[in-house]
Amino acid sequence: MIFILFCQYRFQYLIQLKTIPKTKPLLLQLTMMNTVSPKTKNTLLILSCILLSIGNCGGPLITRLYFIHGGNRVWLSSSLETAGWPVFILVLIILYLHRRVTNIDHTKPTKLIYMRPRLFFAVTFIGLITGLDDYLYAYGVARLPISTSALILAPHLAFVAFFAYLLVKQKFTPYSINAVVLLTVGAGVLALHTSSDRPNGESKKEYMLGFVMTVAAALLYGFVLPLIELTYKKANQEITYTLVVEIQVIMCLFATIFCMVGMAFNNDFEVIPREAKEFELGQTKYYAILCSSALIWQCFFLGAIGVIFCASSLLSGIIIAVLLPVTEVLAVVFYKEKFQVEKGVALVLSLWGFTSYFYGEYIYAKKAINGCQSSQQSAELTQDSYSSV
Repeated sequence: MIFILFCQYRFQYLIQLKTIPKTKPLLLQLTMMNTVSPKTKNTLLILSCILLSIGNCGGPLITRLYFIHGGNRVWLSSSLETAGWPVFILVLIILYLHRRVTNIDHTKPTKLIYMRPRLFFAVTFIGLITGLDDYLYAYGVARLPISTSALILAPHLAFVAFFAYLLVKQKFTPYSINAVVLLTVGAGVLALHTSSDRPNGESKKEYMLGFVMTVAAALLYGFVLPLIELTYKKANQEITYTLVVEIQVIMCLFATIFCMVGMAFNNDFEVIPREAKEFELGQTKYYAILCSSALIWQCFFLGAIGVIFCASSLLSGIIIAVLLPVTEVLAVVFYKEKFQVEKGVALVLSLWGFTSYFYGEYIYAKKAINGCQSSQQSAELTQDSYSSV
């Protein structure tokens, strides 16, 4: 994962470096270095989508694995969703050393931290909200099968679209509206057979509480994604990919602190050694699952904010919604959960919606490029007319 992140940063740097005219003054060169070309953003977007896919599909599976083999600490599970943030300290150190070696202006020291106080406090608030969302989601996964919790999370896209419209004035196209409708319908199709998925030995009250908690998690994270996009726009500083990684670190740090306070009140720290000894798969695999969970969930969060950085919170929500049926298929394969016809229909609808969104983006991008070229040609013709006069 560290290698992928460094490749993302290195590719962005090289593309920017090649596009800088060498005849420009040094200060102007440095200013142009901060702009990100469309080609670079597309590459970063693809890599962010890969990270988001790994985290969105692998996170629920590894979390459920903890619960079905004897784990029952919800606060511990929720803290693991963001506890892998120290990995990115190493990433930031590598990026700093790279900037220092490739620094063009040797008269100025290389910046160690890009984040300003205003952005820090905003990201801290988002981190605390994320910590609460982690607990709600972990509680739902502890009580519900993966296939059920995934379908309950599907309306998350509608929440993202609603809050994106309110917070960042997200503009909708016929293609994006079609994608939202198809993915929401897919969620409705999946909801047809939820009652038969209640695990053996679990009371109806626990099942319903898990259902409510999962819906609340979908609603809250539907608010968080547009809030991150709004933070980017209101930061009053340039958002670079290095700054995105810093945001990831601070957000996950305070989310983890929130969950660890809950662990302390719930005496989870004292119970962990005993739970490890009683774990069905053994003590070694118990700690391996905890560590793997922390790393996989970091892929999810970094991928999500990376997609927002390169595109929008709506696209991030669409990718998450598209991957929910994929997560269900994986749950059927690894945990032998039932796969009804409705899940196959939902998978087709999700892929259809995903294709609709990207086709719309392609059409509108093509129109924008053609419009720019027409404007440029008109300007050149006008200039030639004045020159002939």
